Amino acid sequence: MRPRRLVLTAVAVAALAATASACGPENSDPATSASGPATSAAAAPATTAPAAPAAPTSAPAGAPTSAPAAAPTTGKPSASAPAAGTCATKDVVLTAKAESQAGGYILITVKAKPGVTCTLAARRPVIAFGSGGIEAAKAEQTAAQPIKLSGSDAAYAGVMTKTTKDNPAIQFSDVIVGVNDPDPDPVSLPIGPTNVDKPIVTNWHTRPAEAVPIH
Repeated sequence: MRPRRLVLTAVAVAALAATASACGPENSDPATSASGPATSAAAAPATTAPAAPAAPTSAPAGAPTSAPAAAPTTGKPSASAPAAGTCATKDVVLTAKAESQAGGYILITVKAKPGVTCTLAARRPVIAFGSGGIEAAKAEQTAAQPIKLSGSDAAYAGVMTKTTKDNPAIQFSDVIVGVNDPDPDPVSLPIGPTNVDKPIVTNWHTRPAEAVPIH
């Protein structure tokens, strides 16, 4: 009987050991298993966004603290303002009048139109007669001066229509005048029947007495 009892005891111990091995994982503490990953996650360093730079509370040293003051308005043009433009024939009013002085000549007068301010170029006017374009030569060797026209200001030039004695002359009743050379807008002024041969013309002058042509 003893040997059989020992065999049964050994079988019972083996069965108990097998049962304990099978129940081991099921009886393990779930809190212990869950704590593993949680502990690892807690140990990982937290990632934070970089802080934005603070806005400056004051201007850099030496920077202007206010806008520059505006220049005072005086109502006068500045020194760099351009001068009045050069007169064109369309900017002025031209007239012609026969004069008896110095053997007879034509006095050309020029004024700016109302509201226009311009400057006559330092030259003589362009004078011509007829469709053939008989042009007047210069009557002066001195240099002309620019003349400003505005309001009632006037300038004058004298035309001697015939400078020859024996040569035959051609008669015209109008004179063509332009203030520039060449001039895109010349005007034709009535002068009455006038003998023309090798005419001459003075520069522009501010006084009529200075515009008497001398040959």
